[in-house]
Formats: sequence, C-alpha cells, structure tokens
Amino acid sequence: MLDTPLTRLTGVRHPVVQTGMGWVAGPRLVSAVARAGGLGILGSATMSLGELAAAIKEVRARTDEPFGVNLRADAADAGDRIDLLIRERVRVASFALAPRRELIARLKDAGVVVIPSVGARRHAEKVAAWGADAVLVQGGEGGGHTGPIATTLLLPQVVDAVGIPVIAAGGFFDGRGLAAALAYGAAGIAMGTRFLLTSDSTVPDAVKRTYLAGAETVVTRQVDGLPHRVLRTRLVDGLEVSGPVTRTIRALRNAARFKAVSRMSWPELIRDGLTMKRGKELTWSQVLMAANTPMLLRAAMVDGRPDLGVLASGQAVAVIDDLPSCESLIDAIVTRAAAAIRDLDAHLPH
Repeated sequence: MLDTPLTRLTGVRHPVVQTGMGWVAGPRLVSAVARAGGLGILGSATMSLGELAAAIKEVRARTDEPFGVNLRADAADAGDRIDLLIRERVRVASFALAPRRELIARLKDAGVVVIPSVGARRHAEKVAAWGADAVLVQGGEGGGHTGPIATTLLLPQVVDAVGIPVIAAGGFFDGRGLAAALAYGAAGIAMGTRFLLTSDSTVPDAVKRTYLAGAETVVTRQVDGLPHRVLRTRLVDGLEVSGPVTRTIRALRNAARFKAVSRMSWPELIRDGLTMKRGKELTWSQVLMAANTPMLLRAAMVDGRPDLGVLASGQAVAVIDDLPSCESLIDAIVTRAAAAIRDLDAHLPH
C-alpha cells in the first residue's frame, strides 16, 4: 500500500483514480475499481437524474468501498444531483468544470469530498481558494477535452501553487507513472483510457480492439468546438474537412437523438445550452456543436459502432496492449510503483 494524502482524504486503499467517463464509467467499472482499492467515479453527465440514482444504488449493491460521482457544474439540475449525492452519502463529488463556491461549501458541509478537474494553474488556484478538498490536473496527453500543456510541466506548477492534494492525469498507464507523479509531489494518479481498456469495462469488444490496434490520437475542435483528444478515424478525418452547413445539420440531428435518449424536453436542452454558453464562454455555434458529443460518444461506447462515433482517448493508448481486470491492473501499478521507489532509494546516497 502507498499511503498518500489522497488515500487518507477519500478512504481508498490505493492512490489510483478512474475518471468519470460518459457512457463508460458505469456501475460495473466503478464497483470493480472500488473493490480493487482505487477510487472509481461514475460518469453522470450522460445519465438522467433517475439513472444516476439507480447507478449509485447498483454500485452500493456491488461494493461497500468508497466511490465518487462526476457532475456537470453547469447542468440545469446540478442542485438536484448534489442533493442526491448528499442523501446517498457518496464519498466524492468530482467536476469537469469548476463548481460555484456555494456548491463546494454545500457539499463539504455534508461531508462530501470535492475534487474539481482543471487544466491550468490559475483554475487550480481558484478552486483551492473556494475550498475544494483536492484537485485533478490533466495535461495535454489526456483524452477527451484537454489543453496544450504537458503533464510534466503542468503538474509541478499546480503542486507548487496550491496547498491541497493534487491528482495527476494525462499519460499515465503503469506503476512507473505513479512513482513519477508522487516524485513530482502529486497525491496519486487518474486514468481514463487505461480503465476503459480493462475486462471490467462495458465498452464493446469490437471497440476495444480498435483502441488496441494502435490508432493515432489527434486533437480536434470539430466534435464540439473545444479541443478534444480522440482516436484518429475516418469519421474524425471527415469532420475535419466538413463545412459549416454539414456540421450544423449533424449537430441538430444529434441534439434530437440525445433528447430522445436522455428524455429531456426541448426547453430543458435549451436551458442547458444557455448555462453551458455562460459557464464555458462559448459562442452559439459552439453550443450547437456540443450537441454532437454525447451521441457521437454513445455510438462507439454503447452501440459498438466506432465507424459512426468518436473514441475519446489519451496518448497512453499507444502503449496499451492488454485488457486486464481492474484488480490485476491496480495491483500491478501499485506493486511496480512501490518497487520503483525502493530501487531509487537504494541507489541514492544517504
């Protein structure tokens, strides 16, 4: 075991976090990570409130270990979701965008650990000043929405800037990375792609084989108007060269599909769009493009059609070639990290 501020804060045995990936981080994966001693996080952005409640109950039925829920701070029903987490005594609330100061205070008062994700030092400083318990920092190597700064540069900046535990994400896949992150001053690591590619992940086997085939990753703005790291596929290449009319038609079609899947009304979707526009400072064109994301991800991660969807992926996919269980993966990571730390200590002068 590696005892760190992250393990003490959250009550997990190992300083390894599985990120809250939409359509991927469901009850089966999260409970498998929790049973293995890591921090599993439900990806609730693609769940309705009722689906999230059911997912929390299913995780609880599978394990007694601590776990978390990833929330959209700009969701129209964010308050209702926070009420749910408090009622269900969920251990950790994570956020892809910085939650408002009052939301952090409300969760902390109820004993919920608050861990926002950030991609810049100034954002980490802001949420730390607002009372966040820890911060997850993702470098440009990570999948999904990402920034231009490499983890090796961003991580030490944030560690030096804030006085709360820092979790490192972006480019991690084995125990050497965990040892390196701890050496930088991090309290643990977070991984998305590595946990997606496990036997406990519900992602269809055909899609997993696409990842393991060693595809190249690219950063595109054509999914939702923001930098998004995905596998390079024929669909992504097509998005890159499509014109504004084609993109608008696709976005409207996907918005209608997401409305049907989420059972949201058009007024609720519009209200979410308005909140997103303000929270992320997007143009209306970008808000419209954001309607692509849930359905393009769902096509691959749920329907098993990578030819019709996008596959978010970190650069670590290039060095992953197996599908271990979460238990064997976490055990191997922690064992190798501990061995690396011992080896370093043995070779350093005392």
